[in-house]
Amino acid sequence: MGSSKLKDIGEGIVGAAAITVIVIMPILRSRYAKWGSTDAEVQRSLPGDDLVPHLKGGYTHAVTILASADKVWPWLVQIGQGRGGFYSYDWLENLAGCDIHSMDTIMPELQYLEIGDSVPMHPKMGSPYKVNSIEAGRALVLLLRDKTQVGSWVFFLEELDEWTTRLVSRSRNDWNRSLTNALVFGIFGPISLVMDRKMLLGIKQRAEAATSN
Repeated sequence: MGSSKLKDIGEGIVGAAAITVIVIMPILRSRYAKWGSTDAEVQRSLPGDDLVPHLKGGYTHAVTILASADKVWPWLVQIGQGRGGFYSYDWLENLAGCDIHSMDTIMPELQYLEIGDSVPMHPKMGSPYKVNSIEAGRALVLLLRDKTQVGSWVFFLEELDEWTTRLVSRSRNDWNRSLTNALVFGIFGPISLVMDRKMLLGIKQRAEAATSN
């Protein structure tokens, strides 16, 4: 087994441990729901907020990346299963059959997204998220909507200067009150908190490495 595979497994175990802790200690969810973000960023209105007017759950995460926004944007555009991956815990995602392989390079053929395009999460479960709006170099708004739930997932870039960018990831969700949804969101909520945090760190690592080369 190669060192890269061992690293993926090791990181996956750490991620699984973090998810377990949040599940059994719900008090930590509020902290993870604001990971990396300032109070101003949590309270700030972002594109896509209006898509989920009746909020039941979500998070606002953020990370500072030592790269310009135009260097970060290509990593966002190529996200998705069968695309560039999610730069998170691939090993954990693949335990659920997601077949995720996060790229360490920018793929030119994956740099095109339009409104209505799907961003797949799983090879056999359809593509629940679709591009609702997109502003190149600034904002990518994904929307999930079906009979039982509506959710938005927003990536927002704010360039602090020509070498520094804040990347904000926001998820907002509303769902029908049912036992099934209570179980799904009770489990999926902690998972998404941990996976999204790792995703932002994965993008930061890749963008900064590409900038330094």
